[in-house]
Amino acid sequence: MSEVYSMDPRTGLTMEMVAADSDAHEVARVCAAAAGAAVALDRMGAAGRATLLEAIASELEADGAVLVRTADRETALGEERLAGELARTCGQLRFFAEVLREGSYADAVIDRARPADDAGPGRPDMRRMLLPLGPVAVFGSSNFPLAFSVAGGDTASALAAGCPVVVKAHPSHPATSLVAFRAVTRAVAATGAPVGTVGIVWGFEAGRALVLDPRIKAVGFTGSLSGGRQLHRLASSRPEPIPFHGELSSLNPVFVTPGAARERAESVARGFVQSFAFGHGQVCTKPGLLLVPAGPDGAALREEVARAVAELAPAWLLNDGIRTMFRQGVERLSALPGVRPAAEGLTTGDDERPVGAVVLSVDAKELLQGEAPLMAECFGPFAVLAEYQDTAELEEVAGSLEGQLSCAVHATDEEPELAGRLIDRLARVCGRIVWNGFTTGVAIGWATHHGGPYPATTSPEHTSVGAASLARFLRPVCYQSVPDTLLPTPLCDANPLALPRRTDGVRG
Repeated sequence: MSEVYSMDPRTGLTMEMVAADSDAHEVARVCAAAAGAAVALDRMGAAGRATLLEAIASELEADGAVLVRTADRETALGEERLAGELARTCGQLRFFAEVLREGSYADAVIDRARPADDAGPGRPDMRRMLLPLGPVAVFGSSNFPLAFSVAGGDTASALAAGCPVVVKAHPSHPATSLVAFRAVTRAVAATGAPVGTVGIVWGFEAGRALVLDPRIKAVGFTGSLSGGRQLHRLASSRPEPIPFHGELSSLNPVFVTPGAARERAESVARGFVQSFAFGHGQVCTKPGLLLVPAGPDGAALREEVARAVAELAPAWLLNDGIRTMFRQGVERLSALPGVRPAAEGLTTGDDERPVGAVVLSVDAKELLQGEAPLMAECFGPFAVLAEYQDTAELEEVAGSLEGQLSCAVHATDEEPELAGRLIDRLARVCGRIVWNGFTTGVAIGWATHHGGPYPATTSPEHTSVGAASLARFLRPVCYQSVPDTLLPTPLCDANPLALPRRTDGVRG
């Protein structure tokens, strides 16, 4: 059985052993425990699960110093960034507690029985609401060791929906995962949630076995396009295919109109560089493509991008595999016809582990040539600056995009028609449009949508962040002519929980 070790990306050195890879028997045991917890977790009700989520947040905060220190040691993301991520993680858990107490997530709908009359045919009494799917597999991501990992958004939304969770720990931060998992299990015990509410498995083969286990009813995944595709195929190949909610790949382009390039060159350039360098370019919403005017209109913006990038310090990437793929990707893209160097960040002397930021330049028309390699995500501190000749070419690039998580438009009030056409085109291919801002940073709220058409995600109708993310792990059930005494509480006539419901078509 293989052992799971913690690694330091700054030095490449192996640290302590954290766990052993989970074999098939261990995966089956953890999945069975999750299945055994499903009914009791659902019966805790929204109020009980809200208390559980708040308890998890409190336990994470109690271990906050250890969590941040351990995560920094395993990811090199910096303690300040990770402290912010911990606050986001705990805030997200508490937000889902609010969602549960508000109650509209259950989507309770009542159509009372109606006899046939001159107005139309009759109907029986029908009542519909959303119920939990069952145990959910959650795959932690490398780049957010807290917010998209053991106690991250997928886990929080699944628990809020009433689904037990089995986490497949990410190999880039196993020690962090273990600290977080222990905090979660303390909260489970303290709130009386059933044993098996949250479990954890380790290792690549355990991930495959987890997706194939018949007790798992859905998967939440954040990671690479290739890894997500493989697991998606597994989830679809089961005798009982299950939903696979994967966040995979996104370029998150930024469109700068001629007016914005002339009026706000410095602020747009500096904002873009800060955005694409956040987290060392290792975030799913990193803007990897900047479209600016060719010629004099875009000259100041292009020059300011080069100056800002030249000030960026070299950075350690999350692991050796990501660093190798980054360097190979930059080398391959730099050699493409028509590609020009635009900017480079600072580099170190003899230490080859940190990498410098790179921006390449290309004529925008090159992005329209079939499957343009520059239109694919390159994970890390890398971006493409594309120069367009006129606004027709800018709009053509917008219309040629694959599915994106997010896109940004920088324009002036004097360009409403161009801005409107860009927004219309982008709304067809992305999940979030940012006006005069940048795509990094996803606020957690009721209106949040973090998703998009493939290859951004495998489920463009869903979000992995915000109140609506619960819907991934719920399914509708209609109760027809069922006596009030046998109905789920949210559908009873008296509405003892005072939930928002739609009755006979009227929201109340």
